[in-house]
Amino acid sequence: MVAELNAADRGFETAFAALLAARADHDTSVDGVVGAILADVRARGDAAVIEYTHRFDRLALTPDTLRLDDARIDAAAGQVDPDTLAALNTAAERITHFHERQRPTDIAYTDSSGVRLGQRHTPVDAVGLYVPGGKAAYPSSVLMNAIPAKVAGVGRLVMTVPTPDGTLNPLVMAAARLAGVDAVYRIGGAQAVAALAYGTKTIAPVDKIVGPGNAYVASAKKQVFGAVGIDMVAGPSEILVVADAQNDPAWIAADLLSQAEHDEAAQSILITDSAAFAEAVARAVDAHLSTLTRADIARASWERHGALIVVGDVMTEAPPLVDRIAPEHLELAVTDPDALAARVRHAGAIFLGRHTPEAVGDYVGGPNHVLPTSRGARFSSGLGVADFMKRTTLLGCDADALAAIGPAAVCLARAEGLQAHGLSVSIRLNRAS
Repeated sequence: MVAELNAADRGFETAFAALLAARADHDTSVDGVVGAILADVRARGDAAVIEYTHRFDRLALTPDTLRLDDARIDAAAGQVDPDTLAALNTAAERITHFHERQRPTDIAYTDSSGVRLGQRHTPVDAVGLYVPGGKAAYPSSVLMNAIPAKVAGVGRLVMTVPTPDGTLNPLVMAAARLAGVDAVYRIGGAQAVAALAYGTKTIAPVDKIVGPGNAYVASAKKQVFGAVGIDMVAGPSEILVVADAQNDPAWIAADLLSQAEHDEAAQSILITDSAAFAEAVARAVDAHLSTLTRADIARASWERHGALIVVGDVMTEAPPLVDRIAPEHLELAVTDPDALAARVRHAGAIFLGRHTPEAVGDYVGGPNHVLPTSRGARFSSGLGVADFMKRTTLLGCDADALAAIGPAAVCLARAEGLQAHGLSVSIRLNRAS
């Protein structure tokens, strides 16, 4: 059953803590199986990838057919109807425009001691984008992962996507073309992550892997981290809606279900200042579930992980609860959403006002929809251009500048017992270390 909590109840703190704890852990049950696949691909390369693709996707490949040729990609993309292609173009343009404004600024200055200091940003050389196949094929995720990489200046962007029984998703292929993906490999699962991380004879290794996937993909990304960078280990989708009683319950119910329909493990939470409104939203959820094509998934998510939380005042009592939940998506359907947003510190993305459903951000808003889950917004951020760039600091001393700051370095080196450190400075100062 949906959890119903009231901040005025004596047992609220215990119930709220239990709600948080229920979402704390990542699935580790597949780590052993995934580890074996990674080791196998690392040892046998293309042969292992081809065997796993035949086993899991019922697709017989050779090293020459691992990569989709341009003609196949174009033919598939050409099947997309004009209206949907136009919508995809709108999304790509808006995502590009937003991310172009995220480019970081380099630093260069000389301080009062005459030391030259700076910081520059350079793109990652090669990135691998994992895209789910089969039922969970989301062209919007292709755009959200690929476009910031291209804006950052990544030189080689490759995509892996499983094609069960050889079936290509036209929208995914169209999104790959729009986003400027350089190569598409028709493989998936942990074996695809291994191929991207370690490389094979056919697939050159990358420097960073991004993109969503199931528990096997998430585990694989976690295990190859260090050999390559990753975006994050993401859990199931989440939405937290803070709404007052002036909203239409049907609107808020639809917002809650927009994430519930992703996955039975997804979570949807409402915080409101009206018990009657909470009840009305619950009834509206039931009404919507009678019409949704993914009703079974959404109902399981809502009943197992959904929550209705009633507080006395949303402006004062909601923010500390929001920060403890640190949601992936936060909707503020209140009269003054900007004032409420200013009081929130931890959220992956915030959607302001009654006419800004989270779903618009999934597609055409502009900001990235790849966001931290499982309370990760307490310490991390959504995907952006900076995630595809590296910071390099610069430091330059002439003789006078070194004379100004060097003695302090010699003193600290001596305090740490690192004589050669001190010597490398003092020898330039013509003094004993």
